[in-house]
Amino acid sequence: MTNKLRYTVPGMSESDAERVVELLQGRLNATNDLHLTLKHIHWNVVGPHFIAVHEMLDPQVEAIRGFADELAERIATLGGSPVGTPGRLVEARDWDEYSIGRATTQEHLGALDLVYSGVIEDYRTGIEELGELDPITEDMFIAQTNQIELFHWFVRAHLEDKGGNLSTAGATSETEAAEAAS
Repeated sequence: MTNKLRYTVPGMSESDAERVVELLQGRLNATNDLHLTLKHIHWNVVGPHFIAVHEMLDPQVEAIRGFADELAERIATLGGSPVGTPGRLVEARDWDEYSIGRATTQEHLGALDLVYSGVIEDYRTGIEELGELDPITEDMFIAQTNQIELFHWFVRAHLEDKGGNLSTAGATSETEAAEAAS
């Protein structure tokens, strides 16, 4: 965290609030990155099913953008100062830049499968820790994870065969997932 809390909510220790703000800032960085990544895919997707994927992504962008606002406002509620600048996001993130440019719907959806998996895993890790620290922020993380998991299912529905097998199973990078999905 870049600065000391000015105050926190009644009933929460300053040290707990500082850790919760750290977790919130991590998710703020992730949601800012994710909504920009989704918009990038929206602009760069081509091929069969273009319009279905193009239009599927807009509500996801708006929801994720809204999550960023909720996270930032929770940071402020706890007495912190949310940081949403691009430079700080890039400096703080521990994931790579989205690596797919202009590509088919299947390639982007394959890569997005891995993106969503990483975001969901991080949210779930935060949920586990928040159970001990702050039930209000835990509820926020749970609600956002629920929606992101739904979006992930929408993506995976395009990658699944009738037997329930994902074309991206076992992929460890966006490019590998994109190739497997195409």
